[in-house]
Amino acid sequence: MELGNISKPTYGSGLEAPGSSTPGLVTMAHGFLRLVQPNPLPTELIKFGQLQSEFSQEDIHELLLYELGFLVCVAIGVLLIILVPLVGCCFCCCRC
Repeated sequence: MELGNISKPTYGSGLEAPGSSTPGLVTMAHGFLRLVQPNPLPTELIKFGQLQSEFSQEDIHELLLYELGFLVCVAIGVLLIILVPLVGCCFCCCRC
């Protein structure tokens, strides 16, 4: 597996696993990742070799915008982790 140019990666429309027996699953996984992460990485916020002690409001806003898809997925996951056992408990304990 060749890594390519790590400092300046090139992104295509999507990778296909060579000789994959499940191309539909690969396509679905890449489609999901493109759905939750449509924005490019703000590389100007990452300063290599320098210590960055403070972030400005603009930097935080840009990072949150970059991670918005994952934050929505986490919120839905936490909601389901709380709601599913609660609804199950209500169905089990409150049957009439």
